[in-house]
Amino acid sequence: MGRPDLRHNAGVTSEPTEFGEQERRLLQERAGRLYREVVEAGSLPSADKRFRANASDRPAYDLLVDLGLLTLEDDHVVAVDPSLVQSRVVAPLGQRASELMEESTQWANTFAELGQVFRRTRPTDVAVTEVRGLPNINRYISSIVADAEHELLTAQPAGARPAETLKVAMARDVRALERGLSMRTLYQHSARRSIATRDYVTEVTRHGAQVRTLDEFFERLIVVDRRVAIIPAADDEDVAVVVHDANLIAYLADVFERYWERAHSFIDREDETQRAVADDVHNMTVRMLLEGHSDDASAKRMGVSTRTYAGYVAALKHEYGVQTRFQLGHAMASPGTRERRGRSGEGARSPE
Repeated sequence: MGRPDLRHNAGVTSEPTEFGEQERRLLQERAGRLYREVVEAGSLPSADKRFRANASDRPAYDLLVDLGLLTLEDDHVVAVDPSLVQSRVVAPLGQRASELMEESTQWANTFAELGQVFRRTRPTDVAVTEVRGLPNINRYISSIVADAEHELLTAQPAGARPAETLKVAMARDVRALERGLSMRTLYQHSARRSIATRDYVTEVTRHGAQVRTLDEFFERLIVVDRRVAIIPAADDEDVAVVVHDANLIAYLADVFERYWERAHSFIDREDETQRAVADDVHNMTVRMLLEGHSDDASAKRMGVSTRTYAGYVAALKHEYGVQTRFQLGHAMASPGTRERRGRSGEGARSPE
């Protein structure tokens, strides 16, 4: 058997070779072991049986030669310092990665431009469409907000939003505000207790947004430039309904405006506003009890946990001087009690 053909000398090659995952795995396993054996031995005879054409280690040997990690010196195979040949492999991979990132960006920009054309061209025969799956919904919302030119109206029920969600929303909304967009957002009163929500509101209002809170339960709503609206599907949280019809959008925007007029500024810390918010929470709790909703349903409508809602009910029991919910219901429903409490200014206003 003749001496093996070492195609690289001292780690130098005439043309770079493409290396990928398969070669890397081989280097991590069999080729790596063979390389360590050469290093530990100092050198191996080039006639070593492991280097023969039909040897099981030949693919590993060929890779080490191609990489420049083995070279021939005086009929012996010796190891080359990996730091001398690393750039020969890594640099082309880095260049390829850079080129792929650039190509990926160009594709994304092209799709974004086509998507903008699609979204800005209102369908003439389709009043609503559906977007399915939370990742797709989030991508759609981000794209539609990025396309907004004048105004963004949003209603976010159910109390505080997750901190991670707010972090993403903050970056997106600040970019929109910096473009000169008008932005108004509605939360429920319970969102005032969230540190993450307060941080979000502080940042977006600093850039010109307006945020208010309301006691009422309302559905999630986004209206962009009064040309498209997004609402949740009736029976599936993983489906968003996109409204294109101008009449439906006008109706939804009017609903938002009516809620907005009744809401209190999030950043208003005046005593009068704080009392008004407390009264709203108080009255909403009374309303939920008188209407006979379950604790879970009541807590959801008020945007709080069932434990917090139970605390509201306990506060009402103390206020009315009763021990049980039955007694509380009787006391709240008594006309005489309501009249006395109304005159004293201590009680809740009659529920609507």
